[in-house]
Amino acid sequence: MARYGGFPGMGGGNMQQLMRQAQKMQADMMKTQEEIEAKEFETTSGGGAVTVTMNGKKLLKAIKIKPEVVDPDDVEMLEDLILTAITEATKKADELVEAEMRRYNVPGGLNGLL
Repeated sequence: MARYGGFPGMGGGNMQQLMRQAQKMQADMMKTQEEIEAKEFETTSGGGAVTVTMNGKKLLKAIKIKPEVVDPDDVEMLEDLILTAITEATKKADELVEAEMRRYNVPGGLNGLL
């Protein structure tokens, strides 16, 4: 340890300042994470035939299907529309996490930890 505390070659004040900055960054990241989790993403597929709402935690909140798209003889099309809408909502959530975490130089939102 250096004569005045801290690491050799660094004053103790520099370490304290660095720790304060790290704590502030951590608090800011937690706030950003909470804001992301509170957001909702709505996507549609099939020209609005299927609408999916997902929150920032990537939990589905709602799926709405227009009655005219329900065809008992073509269930596969409905399945594809639902899958497409869910995939797009997930992509929107991922893009927001990546964009927000880029502010903290954290690529990909801590590799999915958020």
